[in-house]
Amino acid sequence: MQTKRRAFLKGSLAAGATGVAVGAGLLTPRAVMAAWPNKAYEEATTQADALKAAWGTSGAQDSGDVNLKAPDIAENGAVVPVTASTTMKADKIAILVEGNDHPLCCDYSLKNADPFLSTRIKMGKTSNVVAVVHSGGKLYQAKKEVKVTIGGCGG
Repeated sequence: MQTKRRAFLKGSLAAGATGVAVGAGLLTPRAVMAAWPNKAYEEATTQADALKAAWGTSGAQDSGDVNLKAPDIAENGAVVPVTASTTMKADKIAILVEGNDHPLCCDYSLKNADPFLSTRIKMGKTSNVVAVVHSGGKLYQAKKEVKVTIGGCGG
């Protein structure tokens, strides 16, 4: 019984201290996420710039070994389901949207994992969705145009 009470008190004190720090402005999301790749996600305006900032290289070539599944028509651009996979031994996968102001939606580093990614992305307008795979020091991609009927990025 004592152990549960101590764990509860420690958790409550930690949550309270964090709440006070956030409320006082001492702890901001930017300070917590100091490793956020700002250049790749918020400053890049092209696919090449985003990949260069995130992975240090750009210039992906089309490949049949990269599989991209996305709907032909997305009724709501705020939640577009996307799946990317590859048969290659990949160490990174990224999803980009060419028509978004900031094209990089997500990028993942894979360590001893299957090269498979399933997520939901935001699209502001009809454009190409691009899955990029980093394998053997080179970039490979697959594209698919997705028509958006209701914009998800403020539209």
